[in-house]
Amino acid sequence: MILPAKNLLAEEASPYLQQHSGNPVHWRAWSPASLAEARTLNRPILLSIGYAACHWCHVMAHESFEHDGVAAVMNRLFVNIKVDREERPDIDQIYMAALSSMGEQGGWPLTMFLTPEGKPFWGGTYFPREPRYGRPGFIQVMEAVDKAWREKRESLGQSADGLTAHVEARLAGIHAKATLERDTLANLAVGIDGMIDRDLGGLRGAPKFPNAPFMLTLWLSWLRDGNISHRDAVLVSLERMLAGGIYDHIGGGLSRYSTDAEWLVPHFEKMLYDNAQLIRLCNWAYAETGNDLFRIRIEETIDWLLREMRVEGGAFAASLDADSDGEEGLFYTWDRAEIEAVLGDDSALFFKYLTLSKPHSWEGKPIVHQSASQQTESTADRERLGPLKDRLLAARETRVRPGRDGKTLTDWNGLMIAALAEAGRSLNRPDWVAAAKTAFAHIDGASQDGRLPHSMLGLRKLFPAMSSDYAAMTNAAISLYEATGRPSYVERAHHFVEQLNQWHEDTGKSGYYLTASDSTDVPIRIRGDVDEAIPSATGQIIEALVRLSSASGEIALQERAWNVAEHAAGRVARQAYGQAGIVNACALAIEPMKLVLVDNPDDSGPDDSGLVPVANRNPDPRRVDIVVPIGSEANRPILPGGILPPTDKSGAWLCTGQVCLPQIIDPEELKRLLRRGHANVLP
Repeated sequence: MILPAKNLLAEEASPYLQQHSGNPVHWRAWSPASLAEARTLNRPILLSIGYAACHWCHVMAHESFEHDGVAAVMNRLFVNIKVDREERPDIDQIYMAALSSMGEQGGWPLTMFLTPEGKPFWGGTYFPREPRYGRPGFIQVMEAVDKAWREKRESLGQSADGLTAHVEARLAGIHAKATLERDTLANLAVGIDGMIDRDLGGLRGAPKFPNAPFMLTLWLSWLRDGNISHRDAVLVSLERMLAGGIYDHIGGGLSRYSTDAEWLVPHFEKMLYDNAQLIRLCNWAYAETGNDLFRIRIEETIDWLLREMRVEGGAFAASLDADSDGEEGLFYTWDRAEIEAVLGDDSALFFKYLTLSKPHSWEGKPIVHQSASQQTESTADRERLGPLKDRLLAARETRVRPGRDGKTLTDWNGLMIAALAEAGRSLNRPDWVAAAKTAFAHIDGASQDGRLPHSMLGLRKLFPAMSSDYAAMTNAAISLYEATGRPSYVERAHHFVEQLNQWHEDTGKSGYYLTASDSTDVPIRIRGDVDEAIPSATGQIIEALVRLSSASGEIALQERAWNVAEHAAGRVARQAYGQAGIVNACALAIEPMKLVLVDNPDDSGPDDSGLVPVANRNPDPRRVDIVVPIGSEANRPILPGGILPPTDKSGAWLCTGQVCLPQIIDPEELKRLLRRGHANVLP
């Protein structure tokens, strides 16, 4: 099969691929037909992987892929395939692991050279068109690869075979299962704690990423074992990043990472998954500390989400670009004169609470951020600062907006739906829960033959879903069940797990593959064990099985979760830092927590006058909360040991594993118990 000698990306569902549809490069999307073309021509594949919000992807596109001379070399020597890493995380993880195995630093754009069979033999990340930054020019690279392909094909083939085998063993291998140990979480938390920057938060050095899986490891260690140092590491990290330029102080929301150690200069792209995890972390931090900073940042971030990220149908877009009008951060940065022009005499009040800085390494306009004292003052004086931000936000809306990747990714939306449902419960915001319900219904309603899509853009849908999609939507369903009490969400969670089992479970029933069994275009079927900016697919699956077993009381689900966790623990033993999501999920499997509340679910006033509001205001990532209205016999959950709680009067039962504390009837007693969450609540 030989495809037309032209660019074939115009009809793709990915905005990132569509961005490249006008390139003179004869791009193909990743598909069986594209791979077949390479085999027919016996020509190596040039694979370029990126995403719509990636700054250096845009740089390489402008320098090389839009250049007729570079494109002519690409078209003459290679079959050129462009991949959106967000649409195809399976393809991205395979070739990123290959690059890492070559001893190279990973990143995007990922540029890999493959045999016609799709086996990697050399690669890198960004290459400039002309030699600079200590990197060879892209044409030089391609001509050197072509020369090696023509003159040393046999040795390149052997290298590609060995590299592919190594990647397969690393990403898809089978290991003996390990016994689940409480010490695994504690040891990982101690190791992460030793890497924390005690003054600036986050991991020491630069660049600085939010690293939500690591933050969750520390938080779980605090909740379970009472290690205050681990709690404080999370709180300091949140406070510092929320003061820095990585946070959008005018419009809300977090950028992907900062290029420096002070959280000051971000790469300005905003990703849905970062902000979903920020909302969850701030929700737990607010419950623990009562610091209004965290509540305010939740409100601002959700305001941004609902204002700028909702797509038709009510689900959420993937990301916002770092660049606007060809300049990184232009939409978000201000000089003093611009602020004074908008605020006039109120400018002095604005600069009391916020600072403009332009570090030496930054070429754009100054970046808005706060000192620690300004953060404290602005939290206390929010009513004075808020209207000023609103005026600047209105002025900012007249600027050229950064591009939005409007595709709806099922797994990322699942993370955000869970975050909205949980924050809506905790902060008594039924409008946030309603937004979560709408997004959930939109994605669930896009199923075909019972199967979820992985990605949607308008009417275009990319099937089949990844295992991470079913896991994230299962967790989202359980969070909505907790927030609404509707058993239909548990039914949908069961359906997602059934689909996960049908299409992704391995033959030994020891775990799951990232891609479905009927996916025909993957060179290696990987498990999805490795964390990226979000927990791995395997970590999310274990969490989903644990949470669904707690919600439903099904022993078989609990046993399946335990089995999958043991096998995953065997694979994670030597690389826990890259697979913290699995360690965190295994900790949930060891000691799942379930709180059954018989109470009036509508009694959620401003005071802790009932059991339900107490539970709502004390969230715990280890716990599944089930509310049964007083007097109701329908859908009454079974406590461990097959006991049915009485529903003739209010009461609460807190269970860890198969052991429950005695019934609690006093809201104050429940509050004291849940706020002892850092201690083991059971004897």
